[in-house]
Amino acid sequence: MAKFIGEYSVKIDDKGRMIFPSAFKSAFAPDEKIALVVKKDMFEECLQMFTYSQWEEESDQVKAKLNFFRREHAEFWREYMRDRAVVEPDEKLGRITIPKKMLSSIGAQKEMIFVGNDHKIEIWSKEKYNQKQMSSDEFIALAQSILG
Repeated sequence: MAKFIGEYSVKIDDKGRMIFPSAFKSAFAPDEKIALVVKKDMFEECLQMFTYSQWEEESDQVKAKLNFFRREHAEFWREYMRDRAVVEPDEKLGRITIPKKMLSSIGAQKEMIFVGNDHKIEIWSKEKYNQKQMSSDEFIALAQSILG
């Protein structure tokens, strides 16, 4: 499974294309076809990007908890699957195109931050990512609260 680490700033061109960071591309085998699933984060104004295999694994875990003979489960699943996209970097330049609707849902302008978050990549507008950073004291308090 690919692991993603680091923060990379990328620019969006007029067609909504951006260069997929080469550090993330190198997490894949040289001859491996790269297919990535992009979705809106449930809690934050960012997008999440998963390898296709990681997406299958996580969606299978969610689906296993559902009973599709119950209306609310079917409605949850429909909403859970809404606004997903499969993207593949082009072979020549490594550009990806994320649907404009998804980019506008997170306030994307001209510069984005790709953030490696172990098994997934988060995609933020530069402004919102910088606004979300915790102070050291806030992070320490949260760490103590969660980890004891």
